[in-house]
Amino acid sequence: MPHTTPPRPSDPEPPATPTAPTDLGLVDGLAQLSFAIHAALGKVAAGHDLSIVQLRMFGVLRDREPGMQELARHLGLDKSSATGLVDRAERRGLVRRSPSPHDRRSVQVALTEQGHQLAREATVEAGQHIHALAAHLTDEQRAQLSLLASAALAGPAPS
Repeated sequence: MPHTTPPRPSDPEPPATPTAPTDLGLVDGLAQLSFAIHAALGKVAAGHDLSIVQLRMFGVLRDREPGMQELARHLGLDKSSATGLVDRAERRGLVRRSPSPHDRRSVQVALTEQGHQLAREATVEAGQHIHALAAHLTDEQRAQLSLLASAALAGPAPS
């Protein structure tokens, strides 16, 4: 039987070898990534006393002034739910309604200056949280992930 000498306490530990990530598969990988992003956005929303849906509304309103129907469609809500969302934000002075120039029966929704400020802060914070999720990736991997996410969201290319 060969004799081996046990490592002495003063012997350095062998360097740890990085382990390759386990392939979760497309469905589990994207689902778990969406859970991590949802949690990050939840922290940002909670920090501003908002729900995630309200945070999403600020994302929609950052660069447009949609009508209620269009806002509801962007958020995947029925019009009455979107109206309640706008009502709550309006009471906080974050959004305002104005008559639609195209249809006197409808209104457009826009961020107030206070709403724009909140949207800017939340965008920065969300960016920090999401960048932290990918911090261990190389620059090339982050660029590839960005392109793949954009391609997946764009849908199939026209034939």
